Amino acid sequence: MGSKQINACVLGASGYTGAEMLRLLASHPFINVTAATANALAGRKLTDVYPHLSSYGDMELTTVEDVDWSDVQVAVSCLPHGTSQDVVEGLPDHVRVVDLSADYRFRDASVYSEVYARSHLTPERTASAVYGLTEFARPYLADATTVACPGCYPTATLLCLLPLSETGMIETRGLIIDAKSGVSGAGRSLKEGNLFCEAAEGLHPYGVGTHRHAPEIEQELTARFGEAVRVTFTPHLVPMTRGELVTIYADLAEGQTVENAHATLSARYADEAFVNVRPLGNLPPDTRHVRGTNRCEISVHADRVQGRVIVIGVIDNLTKGSAGQALQNINLMFGFEEGEGLSILQPLFP
Repeated sequence: MGSKQINACVLGASGYTGAEMLRLLASHPFINVTAATANALAGRKLTDVYPHLSSYGDMELTTVEDVDWSDVQVAVSCLPHGTSQDVVEGLPDHVRVVDLSADYRFRDASVYSEVYARSHLTPERTASAVYGLTEFARPYLADATTVACPGCYPTATLLCLLPLSETGMIETRGLIIDAKSGVSGAGRSLKEGNLFCEAAEGLHPYGVGTHRHAPEIEQELTARFGEAVRVTFTPHLVPMTRGELVTIYADLAEGQTVENAHATLSARYADEAFVNVRPLGNLPPDTRHVRGTNRCEISVHADRVQGRVIVIGVIDNLTKGSAGQALQNINLMFGFEEGEGLSILQPLFP
């Protein structure tokens, strides 16, 4: 593996994913953050906005226009959907892009337009971007110029389902995904539903039947199953800061068993540093088991309904569901050890 130093710019550094990206990059021995943008806060010290990032010293936030791109090898875009492509398309050609928004996740630009209600600036770029679910994208990352990091819900869901879909272990119809996420998943902008009094001491679904991560999940499952897949996906907002849990209900294919499903997932992730499948019959995972780490914990259970399997996955939405997975991808793009900068495997507890 290589050890050459590279320079990175974090776009949209004032949001939660931007702050998490900077937190992880601060301990990376081979990546220097030479610029962090936040147009509305340009000129302010990064530590004034995020005091916990004290290792960045006197670094000031800047505008995209004022970044010196001449010696930047990678731009990590933590900008909102829509805004990201507006900025990315203006970057110099030599800069490789890892995008944490949805702007390059859809290979078909018309689907992106339908889901996000705006046309795509470069359909050819989104068509060729690598969908950066790292455990399934490794062969394509070394040569990638644009990597689209999956959404947090798709990350947890697809890590649970892709090995089962690839092997024909489950049916394509009737997939139900019950998902729950902490409030940080909604971003840092001021929204009434994110206020403490609105989110605390309650639990509520949102985007019922319409959430934008459902088509993203369907795109990847369709590619793996080889036939069109539709899912029932319902997310819920949980009054906690970090964490995401998905409970997935699937019908087993004819002749398959829960034991087969568990064995398939266990074999697929046996050598993975960041995905762990718990023994069959073990207690299901808790979001506290992955808090602050780049890990995904998965458990498999028999439903009381014959022929149905329940798969549960948990991640930290800001790490494995966002900045941590992005750093996995960057490491593989530039020839570093995949886990560089992601060595914290033990969760924060309590």
